Parts: sequence; structure tokens; C-alpha cells
Amino acid sequence: MALESTTFGAGGVRVAIEGCGHGTLDAIYASVATASKARGWDGVDLLIIGGDFEAVRNAADLSVMSVPAKYRELGDFPAYYNGEKTAPYLTIFIAGNHEASSYLWELYYGGWVAPNIYYLGAANVLRFGPLRIAGMSGIWKGFDYRKPHHERLPFSQDDIKSFYHVREIDIRKLLLVREQVDVGLSHDWPRAIENHGNATALWRMKPDFRQESIDGTLGNPAAEYVLDRLRPAYWFSAHMHCKFTAIKIHQPPAAEPTPIEISVRETPAPTLEPEQATGNPDEIDLDDEDDPTPAGTTQSAGEPAPSIPQPPSSGVTDELRAQLPASFAAPAQRGPKLNPGQPVPPSITNTTTRFLALDKCLPGRKFIQLCALEPVDPSHLTLYSGESTYYAALTAPILRLGARRLQALDHALHLRLLRPAVALCARREPQTQGCVCGRQAAEDRTPSRPRGSASAALGALLRDDDDLHVLCDMLNS
Repeated sequence: MALESTTFGAGGVRVAIEGCGHGTLDAIYASVATASKARGWDGVDLLIIGGDFEAVRNAADLSVMSVPAKYRELGDFPAYYNGEKTAPYLTIFIAGNHEASSYLWELYYGGWVAPNIYYLGAANVLRFGPLRIAGMSGIWKGFDYRKPHHERLPFSQDDIKSFYHVREIDIRKLLLVREQVDVGLSHDWPRAIENHGNATALWRMKPDFRQESIDGTLGNPAAEYVLDRLRPAYWFSAHMHCKFTAIKIHQPPAAEPTPIEISVRETPAPTLEPEQATGNPDEIDLDDEDDPTPAGTTQSAGEPAPSIPQPPSSGVTDELRAQLPASFAAPAQRGPKLNPGQPVPPSITNTTTRFLALDKCLPGRKFIQLCALEPVDPSHLTLYSGESTYYAALTAPILRLGARRLQALDHALHLRLLRPAVALCARREPQTQGCVCGRQAAEDRTPSRPRGSASAALGALLRDDDDLHVLCDMLNS
């Protein structure tokens, strides 16, 4: 599906949001088509699924999915994976707590799970047209948060469950982002987000949530950290199987102090008062805390100090201490400890986040929402109106998917999963015989480079035709 330039200029990007997928891709795509028709749209530019996608390819994947045995079924995904069906809309999703762990572990940094269906990975930031989208996969389990990703194939029963637990090493990547993000995604809700919406209506739908909210255990603390750091205009979640909306207002970010301001605020190194001399410097008093000072050594208030000063007990004189730099000073008194990701850099300017959580795809449930999303910076609507640029900008090498480069990759590697990505560019060029750069077909050329160089080329950022020729040489070898 080629994206027209007018799509981004008339009210923003047309996006469909869906809650938990649970393998019902056919029903989800049919619902998007019906909702688009009811709204007078001819379709959407992007479909976002908020987790529990269940990218199950075969029965082996079912054995490593954290689902009770009676609920295990292949669902609709195998038909899309095998190429029998193609997703009618570009689809991106994050992982939830019911996923095919073995398959998604292969795509830790994100990637195409099927034609026109993209997985964001454990934590990632990508751009779709004028929108900058950040996503984090998994749910919160505090006992695994600070652990590494220790799961390895073949997964044990514990690995199947801990695979989808949020890890700090992934969240810290998102907390390092210093530029504005437009859309945020998490499977479970950010912690305490219910306090910014109609909590009374939520308690009526989910009575058990009330006590969890009081205890502070409702929601994901890591998602709260990311939300308060990135402050996107929109945040979408799922997991709780109910529809809930909220609006969170953030305080404007304060300007960070410059290094000069920091150095001015440093306090000088403390100095110690010289010890008062006693009558007998060699005397050792073992009970100096209990016994009074001997009468012979008592010094009156008007008596001058001894002529021979005694060095401090540490052996460092005041003259040496005065030469120490300010960095040796005792740390200044600090205020309350801030949450990870704080303070927010001045480059993140948005102060209002609209939160939406949706249900799972079942009859009578509120699981789909169509929105026309606009970026925080309105200039991005015109800046990215010519073509849709898609790249992973956080945890994977940057890939700018233009039509020429995608066709080169498609021809050289013969990968079906990359072909649908050509739809991300509005200026698609006709297919050519052999390489799009005009070179001879790969089958007729003599290998000149080792095959190992092909994988290295995939991470390259291509800018011009010369780089395209080099890539074709490397992939064709």
C-alpha cells in the first residue's frame, strides 16, 4: 500500500489502535476495514497492536508460549507467515505476556515477522512518516527487572515466563532518548495512570483494581518512567482487557544547569581546626571521655595558643588541604531522589499525554480505535509528507527504506519479508531485471567477496548510488 503525500497533510496520520491481538488477525483486519468505512476513510496508514500478538508459526512455537494448554491454538498468523495471506495494512506490534518466545527472541532488536507486519523488539524507537513511535515489550515483574536476559533455547518453563518480563537494560535505552516522541506503546499500563482518568468507572468494571491502585501495584513502574521521560502526545496500552482513557499533564521541563553553574555551586574543601596543645604532648589519656582534663594542663580563656601548632590527627596540614581541588569537597546536600529518566531534557517540550487502553478482539468488546494522529512538532507533517521513512533509531542500525535500496535487497537476498516494505515509500520504482543499479544479475556474476560481508552490509546507512553499488556487490557475492 503506497502512502499518498496528502494523507499526512489532512488531519495527520490515519492510525488504527487495537488492544490484545491473541492471534485473531483476520478479525482485526476486518474490523479495521469496517471502522474505516464507517468513518469515511478508504483505509488506514498504520495498524498498531498493543501486545499478545501470538506470532505462532507452528505447533513447536505453541510449546514455548505462556498460555494454559486448553487455550493453545495456532490462530491466523501461520497463513500470513507462509505467504498465503498478506496484511492489508502496515502493522507494527509490541510483545505482551502471551507470545511465541522462541520466535520473538530471534528478533530481540525488532524485525519483520511476516510480510507487512513488524515487531518493535524489546524496546525501540522508530519513525513512521511524521510520527516518532517508542515501544516497550513485556510486563512488569519486579524480581526480574534488574536481571539480564538469561533465557536460552531450549526454554525451560521458567524461561517461558521470564522471557516477557521487562528488563532494566531495555528501559534504560528508552530513558536515554533526548528528543521528542509522538507515540508511546506498552503492553500493561503505566503505573498510577488510573489517577488521571475516571477511576470510579474503572472500579466498576474491574473491582479488584481498586485495592491494587491503593497499594501502588496497578500498572508498570518502568512504563511510568518512560512516560514521564519521553512525554509523548499519545500513549497506548492493552493487557487489562478493558477500555480506559486518561489525560496526564506534565510540568514543563526545567533548564538543566550548565557546567559553569555546577562549578559555582560546589563548596570548598572543608578545613579542620588545629587541635589544642596540651601540657604534655606525649601523654596518652585512655579515659579522655570520662576523666576531666588535669588541672596543670587547663588553659584559661585569655591564655594565648601554644607557640608550636600540632598537626591534625590525619597527618595532613591545613596548607595541604587548601591545595586540594573543589572536587574533594564533601557532596552537597541533595534533594529527594528522582525517578529514572529525570530530569527531562529541555528538548522534550510536550506537557500533555492522552492515554488509551483497549480490550482484546472479541465480539461486544471495545478493542479497536481509529485516530488521526499529529506529531508534537507540526512542521513534521510537511517535512515527511513526500515519502514515509521507516527506521529503527534506538537499538538497531538505522535503515532508511527507500524504493531503490529495498529493491536491491530484495533482488540480492531474495527475501520475501522485505518486499512489503517497499510500500513504505510513495515513490516506488518499477521492477527491473537484475539489480536496480543497472548491474548484471547476481546469478551471472562471479563471487568476489566472502558471503559473510552480506550481513555486515545490512547495517550500513546508504546515502547515494555509490553505496548502492557497493551493497549490491557485497550481497551478490
